Amino acid sequence: MVNTALDYILTQHEPYPAFVVDRRWNLLRANRGAVKLTEFLTGPSPAEPAAEPANLAIALMSGEGLRPFIANWEEVAHYFLHDVQADAQADGAPETLALLNRLLALPDVAALSESPPHAQTQAPVLPIQFRRGDTSLSVFTTIATLGTARDATLQEVRIECFFPMDETTARLLRAWQAADEREASAIP
Repeated sequence: MVNTALDYILTQHEPYPAFVVDRRWNLLRANRGAVKLTEFLTGPSPAEPAAEPANLAIALMSGEGLRPFIANWEEVAHYFLHDVQADAQADGAPETLALLNRLLALPDVAALSESPPHAQTQAPVLPIQFRRGDTSLSVFTTIATLGTARDATLQEVRIECFFPMDETTARLLRAWQAADEREASAIP
């Protein structure tokens, strides 16, 4: 029942990217928009599955992940790091602390934890500005949880949905979906 609901949310959010992660940002599932965005930024997924689950926190903060493609990485990373620090303090779980320590071990990340936040912009949400070559995408995210979950594992599920901040980004995300649909209809 919950899996069906999560799949429905991800599908309805197309063509915009959406991910389902656990409390420690391990990827549980993603919609096609998320796959397209990731492939656009980092290239096609490897044919062989990774030894450990993909972790969106590590992907966001690491130079081998999305960091090189986030134009405002320092601002985004600073905000995100403080969220992970708050999670580690709130739950006291060794796994959350291990994730925080793993993030702090990445280049330039420990310094972010000690610096004050950047001056607030006028935007009501934190934009994430992805850039690859001449193409820029500006998005913000929302994070939803299952409000009536009675199971500890389900309580920790987070649904992160990306929304375009401008028409150029929305148009590009819709174009990727249209290209996928044309490709799928061409397959006999």
